Amino acid sequence: MMLPIQDLRVRSVERLVSPRALKESLPLTEAANQTVYASRLAIQRILSGEDKRFLIIVGPCSIHDPVAALDYARSLQALQEELKGELFLVMRTYFEKPRTTVGWKGLINDPFLDGSCNIQEGLRLARKLLLEINEMGLPAASEFLDSITPQYLADLISWAAIGARTTESQLHREMASGLSMPVGFKNGTDGSLQIAVDALGAALQPHSFVGIDQEGFTSVIRTSGNPWGHLVLRGGHKRSNYDPESIQEACIRLLKGGLPQRVIVDCSHANSAKRPSVQETVLGSILEQRVRGTEAIIGAMLESYLFEGSQKIPEDLTELRYGISVTDPCLDWDTTEKLLRQSSRRIRETFSTGC
Repeated sequence: MMLPIQDLRVRSVERLVSPRALKESLPLTEAANQTVYASRLAIQRILSGEDKRFLIIVGPCSIHDPVAALDYARSLQALQEELKGELFLVMRTYFEKPRTTVGWKGLINDPFLDGSCNIQEGLRLARKLLLEINEMGLPAASEFLDSITPQYLADLISWAAIGARTTESQLHREMASGLSMPVGFKNGTDGSLQIAVDALGAALQPHSFVGIDQEGFTSVIRTSGNPWGHLVLRGGHKRSNYDPESIQEACIRLLKGGLPQRVIVDCSHANSAKRPSVQETVLGSILEQRVRGTEAIIGAMLESYLFEGSQKIPEDLTELRYGISVTDPCLDWDTTEKLLRQSSRRIRETFSTGC
């Protein structure tokens, strides 16, 4: 008699819509396509040093309400047009959230915030929102946590992140080697830089791994390597890493690894001890370093939403407050607008005086 040994802890298996089917129901438009193409090229030129604008990836810690996210996107798009001479703005559209233990895993995993985990609907909502944002002419950035997700959404992403908890993962390094956009690797949660430097070197090389194709069939994916990987400094458990000494250390590590000396500083997370107001201090410091000649600093990341702070997801979802993060606390829009205008003015003044 055969004894049960398979799927002993699997409650159910549901077949997921294929990437091609989702894209046919929410097809890429010409306007969105042009936004993605032009934005990826602009970011590549910033990374290569050809474009001297400062890259700022800004937006909510996570997307949980597409309506509020669109409100934010409209404000950011208007500011992008005004400040485009000095800044290149990309909106954070993070749909997957890594959890240290347990918790809400993001819009794709649980779009209704109630534990129902309707992933089919989560993917649809994420793609629909990305289409609407890109059709405005505003580029989008996201963290890829699940290796399957890019097949559904990557054609609408201009900049991708590999997070602090997954930078050391071989699977994520392999995935990044095949992504079509620039990819930022964060240093580890303990502040260690070497795992991110190693990840950059790995993603630069060709890889072969198991994934899915556009029909959803399990396939062998063979990549050519991603030349646009770069380091994202987000601090660690014991200290921040945006000061001049930390930037210099990062550049030395990159140089030793034979990698371009290009870094983005995450003004949130451990660099601000997750206190929204400290992001202003971090941004001011790295901008001052940049205008004084530290060209390795090519950009910054800010966590910002319509209103300041964060909230827990209530049992009664009607009590959820509009435009406030349900994950890490964020800057409010008014403060964000002020910071972006100040940054643009500081860079413009530097260019005009030739300093």
